[in-house]
Amino acid sequence: MEGHHLAELNIGRLVAETDDPRVAEFMDALDRINGLGKRMPGFVWMMEGSGEPGTGNTEAKIDGDPLFVSNLTVWESIETLEQFVWNTVHRQFYERGPEWFEVMGEMHFVMWWVPIGHKPTLEEALEKLEHRKTHGDSADAFGWDWLKEARLHKVRGCQQQAAE
Repeated sequence: MEGHHLAELNIGRLVAETDDPRVAEFMDALDRINGLGKRMPGFVWMMEGSGEPGTGNTEAKIDGDPLFVSNLTVWESIETLEQFVWNTVHRQFYERGPEWFEVMGEMHFVMWWVPIGHKPTLEEALEKLEHRKTHGDSADAFGWDWLKEARLHKVRGCQQQAAE
């Protein structure tokens, strides 16, 4: 979309506290996966936590719940986000999500267009997610299937574990 970048929010609820051995492999990989994303062509911005190694953005709690974690990023285009999600080691961790995250019974992923230079807040992103839950996919908030340009999720994507 001319003059805009693509924002995305993905939230999950860990099966255990961040220092629990059951999620250790996920936590240990955060810096590597986030670092890879930041080096990808088309990466623009990522909401970050304290910067402590191995924490990613796990300090940003949703509804005060210490098990909820979020990933909020901005990309130049659909294609650049797709390349990172489906054609890098990120995909392997995405596929293993059920080992570390509870199955979400409701929608937990949303994308939307932001003006170039805009860095969305977690509150803004959660409002977009709520909009998508309430109204379905629209120009204001959408998932992969709503984007005609998105193709890799159809061939490289994993089977959905829950509402996306």
